[in-house]
Amino acid sequence: MTLNKPTICVLGCGTMGIAIIRGTLDSIAGQDSAQASPSLAPVTPASEGAVVDQSSSEDDLLRPAGFIACVSHEDSAVKLRKTLGNQARVLHGAAGNVQGVSESDVIFLCTKPQVAKAVLSAPGIQEALRDKLLVSICAGVTIEQLQSWTTPTTTVIRAMPNTPCKIREGMTVLSCGPNTDLQSMKFTSNIFSTLGRCRILDEKHLDAVTALAGSGPAFACVMLEALADGGVMMGLPRDVATELAAQVLQGAARMVLTTGAHPAAIKDSVTTPGGCTIAGLLTMEDGRIRSTLARTIQEAATVASTLGRDKK
Repeated sequence: MTLNKPTICVLGCGTMGIAIIRGTLDSIAGQDSAQASPSLAPVTPASEGAVVDQSSSEDDLLRPAGFIACVSHEDSAVKLRKTLGNQARVLHGAAGNVQGVSESDVIFLCTKPQVAKAVLSAPGIQEALRDKLLVSICAGVTIEQLQSWTTPTTTVIRAMPNTPCKIREGMTVLSCGPNTDLQSMKFTSNIFSTLGRCRILDEKHLDAVTALAGSGPAFACVMLEALADGGVMMGLPRDVATELAAQVLQGAARMVLTTGAHPAAIKDSVTTPGGCTIAGLLTMEDGRIRSTLARTIQEAATVASTLGRDKK
């Protein structure tokens, strides 16, 4: 298949679908602004694992021509129109899904995993998906399943984004079907790179990715809240303690990403002999925090692997 200024349809356009539409449009607006002001050189960090090809002419071809957002019910459509304004055409119901897919070149499947099969198996959808690109963010739903619910000529890519994509600080991992062409891979990587970092991995890793990157923000917020609780216990106002804890986690994470240093090296650089940091670290070790967090990811990955299964 060949993409040429494709129209994108988002099936099940909720929080993540809105983030995809707005992130893409903001990125396009930023590129246009940079081109209009040549003295301002745009700085775009390379996404790890993304297909590298800086051809501006091809990038122009991969720019979306427009968006169609599909939801189940009319009341949801009314709310979505208020949210998106003129950024996307909003359709609803089964007929809206068929119309949206028929009029699009790329389809983002953003429904709950449990209803993915029903949505793709609805009358008219399979025919509308012929020779098109389907990108699914449904956790636990495999490429094999998606291919069996569509057509042999449908290109299938799985994506696992996370909640921070809403503020363009997300982490997305892509897995591509065996027949995925480079242009489809590049297009999908470009879309998710507007929402943060993007990496391409084999599908066998996606359950672990779902647990670590997908569920990870929830686990991180538990740690953030616990750190803030400690500050409150020692007399800090709640808002101050929360701000300090959040900035500490953000700063430490950025040090790892920007310097490439191992987390243990950063930890050791803060830890002085006989100091307060080592005292706190030993308390954490007494609480088995390492194994607890590691087992947390293990259990979440196990559950993620069951999400796409039919419920009996």
